Amino acid sequence: MRETLEDLYYGNITPYDRQIRSGTSLMKAMEQSQECEEQLTKLLEGEAHSLLLRLINAENEIGSTLALENFILGFRLGTRLILEALDEDDGSLVELLHGDEWRGKQSNYPSGRPRKSCNANQR
Repeated sequence: MRETLEDLYYGNITPYDRQIRSGTSLMKAMEQSQECEEQLTKLLEGEAHSLLLRLINAENEIGSTLALENFILGFRLGTRLILEALDEDDGSLVELLHGDEWRGKQSNYPSGRPRKSCNANQR
């Protein structure tokens, strides 16, 4: 765990800086997009070409912003899950989690009646 925190501190964790594997559907879509952009760029001139570039830049900005927002939402959800998993005081099983430590701090009969023994020799 400490190694991950140190990597985060030193800026060595960059989840967005990944290689895209050849042959995947994402790689194919990116190649198709690039090919279409190149063909449209050859066909268009002047104002139409400028408009295409503005459209592409706007779409890239939208994608980047959505990726950032989804990352933040996912990170927050993961953090909430961790916090909830670490919350030991959330229900009726608390006494089982704390075992003898809990029983030592409570009275002999937390429910108001004596505990029954499961030991067959104490009948």
